[in-house]
Amino acid sequence: MYIIFLGAPGAGKGTQAANVARELNLAHVATGDLFRQAMEAETELGTQVGAHVARGTLVPDELTIRVVLERLAAPDCARGVILDGFPRTQAQAKALDRALAEQFKSIDRVIYIKITEAELLRRLSQRWVCRNCQAPYNIVNSPSESEGKCDKCGGELYQRPDDTPQAVKKRLEVYFSETAPLIDYYTAAGKLVEIDGEGGIDKVSRRIMAVIREESRARRA
Repeated sequence: MYIIFLGAPGAGKGTQAANVARELNLAHVATGDLFRQAMEAETELGTQVGAHVARGTLVPDELTIRVVLERLAAPDCARGVILDGFPRTQAQAKALDRALAEQFKSIDRVIYIKITEAELLRRLSQRWVCRNCQAPYNIVNSPSESEGKCDKCGGELYQRPDDTPQAVKKRLEVYFSETAPLIDYYTAAGKLVEIDGEGGIDKVSRRIMAVIREESRARRA
């Protein structure tokens, strides 16, 4: 199965995509992780990506497509993939469709996690992550046990440059102006399902898995 998770920054698509990937034993391909790895490696591509991340703007399509398609060619993606953070534009979506079609494959389902803008601003402004393992924390709702330290590995917690209030507002503006049209693109293709992203992680996970199980039954029918 090839499943895409859509949602604005802070919608929880990364957490939900990882949960579904574990449940279905599929590769979880997150562009955010791919970009951070490139930036940490200080490659030429990583430097280009980092400049856009610091400004809160989308990484250009040509860079994003090259990174993701290279990852999809890896052996662990042969059975299917949970895509998290890609595509973000119609150009990326069309490039993905072409790449899959060359292998006689296609996107099975697009999960759109919908949350109000006010809730997105609240979540992102309160998010901190571990420098070592990238584990996320919410300083109000789910803080670490030891202030400033990760519960999983003991690493330092910090707020990403793109999670400051000013950058958050810019990221949401970019998302709604450039990424939201994907909703129409995948709706027209008959592949998009809207999921209510409000509530706890487990509650949202159950909503998503119900949709995926329905898709699986339809494929077997």
